[in-house]
Amino acid sequence: MTKEQHSTSPVIVQILPALNFGGVERGTLEIAEAVIAKGWRAVVISSGGLLVPQLERMGAVHHQLAVDQKNPLHWPFLRRRLRALLLAEQASVVHVRSRVPAWLALGLAKSLKIPSVATIHGKFQPASPFKKFYNGKMLEADQVIAISDYVKSVITTHYGQAAKSVPIKTIHRGVDISMFDPARVSQQRIINEMERIGLPDDMPVVMLPGRPASWKGHQALLRAASLITDLSFSIVLLGAGDGKPGFVAELEKLAVEVGLGGRVRIAEASRDVPAALMLADVVAMPSVEPEPFGRVAVEAQAMGRPVIAFDMGGAAESILPGETGWLAPPADISGLADALRSALQLGPVQRRKLAARATLNVCDNFTTQKMCRRTIAVYRALLS
Repeated sequence: MTKEQHSTSPVIVQILPALNFGGVERGTLEIAEAVIAKGWRAVVISSGGLLVPQLERMGAVHHQLAVDQKNPLHWPFLRRRLRALLLAEQASVVHVRSRVPAWLALGLAKSLKIPSVATIHGKFQPASPFKKFYNGKMLEADQVIAISDYVKSVITTHYGQAAKSVPIKTIHRGVDISMFDPARVSQQRIINEMERIGLPDDMPVVMLPGRPASWKGHQALLRAASLITDLSFSIVLLGAGDGKPGFVAELEKLAVEVGLGGRVRIAEASRDVPAALMLADVVAMPSVEPEPFGRVAVEAQAMGRPVIAFDMGGAAESILPGETGWLAPPADISGLADALRSALQLGPVQRRKLAARATLNVCDNFTTQKMCRRTIAVYRALLS
């Protein structure tokens, strides 16, 4: 890029705590790539991480700074460094993706007359007055992006006047439909995942892909599955195997107690999620707390898999009941079992119709391209 292009092209600076694997990090890279595709400049500031080489390969600039530092005593020094970076990069828009970056950067952006954006990825529910004060800093941006209508509702419910003083736009997270495409997953990749997990090849598979966290609903799924005694199926808790020994042992114990025993596989997370999802006849997402967005539900639908979940949070915004999956009343184990039974009993023709509707739902509403397009529209509006 020439010096003239450097000075005339918009420069989008995204700031987040670190660049390791996760939804926030993935979204940062996707937006950086879209910004570069527009002929603009993409700059990311973080404390570093495993995704820095990938970011730099796509042509973005990365600056390492301890913007994950939660101790306020360090903030004056970090702000001076950050101010110098924003000026050196001729920042056109500052986009913060977490609370510490908001505390470090939003005041600076305002003093430098740089428009700002804050994306709220998490639940954002204040557990205390201090937490409300701490979270509320993100609402000082010129534009707030919520990753779901659920997150937007939490903001407007809990933050009153502060929420009314800033425009809040819902931009759902997206899935890369070139990656999550059943036609592009080879049989060998599916076999590799089957062998890694140790699945039998003669039973339908109910899969729960998720972090080893109790609120992800592993226990709820096991209890619901135990109520279905007339159908044969196996259960894969994908990612639960990465949990602490006590967490895994608790799940193993419950599986035996409810009579599922050897039908449950507690597996480590997959490095090939599309291939893993191809093994699933049903994808379960029974989180017992509302999901801010529910990426698993969208990825599973992109792969043409029926999804079951509780009717709350962001997951309820992507699943079309009876068309792409089923939603059970929150915390209703028997309702979850009914949904699971309906999904398992789909015939071949019904399954094909559901798969087509699910992939269409994702293509129309939840693609990475749409997320990037709408985010760049936010940048354009601020720049104009």
